[in-house]
Amino acid sequence: MEKYFLAFGVLFLLFSCSKNIRKDYPIRPVAFTDVHLTDDFWAPRLETNRSVTVPYDFRKCEETGRIDNFAKAGGLMAGDFIGIRYNDSDVFKVIEGASYSLSLFPDPKLEKYLDDLIAKIAAAQEDDGYLYTARTINPENLPPRTGKTRWSYLNHSHELYNVGHMYEAAVAFYQATGKRTLLDVAIKNANLIDSVFGPNKLHNPPGHQEIEIGLIKLYRVTGDERYLRLAKFFLDQRGYERGRKLYTDLFTAEYTQDHKPVVEQDEAVGHAVRAGYMYSAMADVAALTGDKKYLNAIEKIWHNVVGKKLYITGGIGAKSDGEAFGENYELPNRTAYNETCAAIANMMWNHRMFLLHGDAKYIDVLERTLYNGFLSGVGLSGKEFFYPNPLESGGEHQRSPWFDCSCCPTNVVRFLPSLPGYVYAEDDDAIYVNLFIQGKAKISHGGQEIEIRQKTNYPWDGKIVFRIFPEKPREFLLKIRMPNWAQNKPVPSDLYYYLDKKTEKPILKINNQEISYVIDKGFAKIRRKWQAGDSVELDLPMKIRKVAAHEKVAADRGKISLERGPIVFCAEGVDNDGHALNIVLPKDVSLTYLFNPELLHGIGMLRGKAIALTKKTDGAIKGKEKLFTAIPYYAWAHRGKGEMTVWFPCDEKFAGL
Repeated sequence: MEKYFLAFGVLFLLFSCSKNIRKDYPIRPVAFTDVHLTDDFWAPRLETNRSVTVPYDFRKCEETGRIDNFAKAGGLMAGDFIGIRYNDSDVFKVIEGASYSLSLFPDPKLEKYLDDLIAKIAAAQEDDGYLYTARTINPENLPPRTGKTRWSYLNHSHELYNVGHMYEAAVAFYQATGKRTLLDVAIKNANLIDSVFGPNKLHNPPGHQEIEIGLIKLYRVTGDERYLRLAKFFLDQRGYERGRKLYTDLFTAEYTQDHKPVVEQDEAVGHAVRAGYMYSAMADVAALTGDKKYLNAIEKIWHNVVGKKLYITGGIGAKSDGEAFGENYELPNRTAYNETCAAIANMMWNHRMFLLHGDAKYIDVLERTLYNGFLSGVGLSGKEFFYPNPLESGGEHQRSPWFDCSCCPTNVVRFLPSLPGYVYAEDDDAIYVNLFIQGKAKISHGGQEIEIRQKTNYPWDGKIVFRIFPEKPREFLLKIRMPNWAQNKPVPSDLYYYLDKKTEKPILKINNQEISYVIDKGFAKIRRKWQAGDSVELDLPMKIRKVAAHEKVAADRGKISLERGPIVFCAEGVDNDGHALNIVLPKDVSLTYLFNPELLHGIGMLRGKAIALTKKTDGAIKGKEKLFTAIPYYAWAHRGKGEMTVWFPCDEKFAGL
């Protein structure tokens, strides 16, 4: 069976049902199963996810009663429901991640574990297809915010959110193994929900978006248009009084993006994860239906986020209150929330926007989030995590092995194995190179297989070499992303800017001969008749850059941040005499880059001389020159608690001492 998978944010269609899908994204990602990463940065992390995080997350789901809840609901064991009403979703997400791992690395032991777990899930499903262990175990003793009857409290119950994740897991397991065991459970449940919700039926949309993405994955696998229609129906019900009337003062309509019809929304508001999932689903529906109102809405919202609500790390969600977006330009550092799940949702959304429009600016945001706002959320061990990812700490933050609400660890485990599917894409005319990660890809394009071998030490080195191997000489267009940071723009807006005006231009060579090139939508275009073994060399100058924020970002006024290539740096107290919040970096500070292979699995570091401030007993502030060290933001908090900051005052008056 030919595969065209969807691994989280990456589309994978089954050709067997594609004949039923007339419209779709004009650009197609290369399946993660056809891209093999061999670099020293990402490949070890994917292996850690497979060998450490997947079994670790399953063990935690066992220890916390998440898996037993299915056995109890299925009558396989006695006992009460344990945990939070949306704990079912964590189990589904780990199944999804484990299934992606099975697609890449066959593992009979893991597959047997999944078979047994899926049997418990199937047993927990009620006869009509309903699946929600909290209600099935004991409908008379429900956890908080569940609702007395089915669908009666959708703003908070997560009944539809949970099964949305189950649909994603079902599709992933089916595509990895060919087994329908979980897919049949998903279809039975989706058919029930389709019989309950729709025109002339129940109209209330879910409080936490997710089922929309899951329904679209079911549509892609089955070709059953009911699931696509239902996904769009849930989106179209948002913003009407019948959907808002159930809200209380604690949870406003804006919190769940239910304040306006989705096609009228033009600003990112409310819970950042819910928003990112909704925007991703809107992109899917727009691609599959051609709905231009959806396209216009998510484009306006994207500009709002990238122009006014995006952290320099690519994180989104400024406020811990509601895990939500703040007002325009409200980007505090110490209290920044930046949930790891929100970073994943942001990457999902931006990848879909690229597939719609073929513009590298979306991949630029994705890459910034990937190396910074997302990667900070998972520890190097694969067993410690961050839920929020602030840009400043006084020593109050440390990584955790688990959370009562563990959506982030279980989201990480399903995103990482899908990463190879973000590297390349193609349309009828071109092959796109989006990310720079060493490895090998096999791309079916124009009726033949083309192999691309990428060699690089990115993100520490800007030199990337591609070798092209078509089955036979063939002309096609190769589009190589020229990152925003290599074109003097940190992000595709005026929210951040570089202090220095870089003049070096990326260099492109074909078969060792430098060429001129045209950049279109952020991609360098190379059209030629490719021969087996042709080489393309891209040299991205990696200069240390000093970044300033828009003057309306009050939290960053008079401050700079540091980056090199796609990596944002921070200072930790452990490297700076126990302190980071007293460091002043003048705008003209001279910094050098070095790579330390022994520290934190190998990291690039920035060093120079800074000013360390101390406050005397009489209130006077004294500055003293000291050696300054910065490390990648993603690597912070691996050496104990301590001070950390991403933004540095350029003068003591901005230091806040």
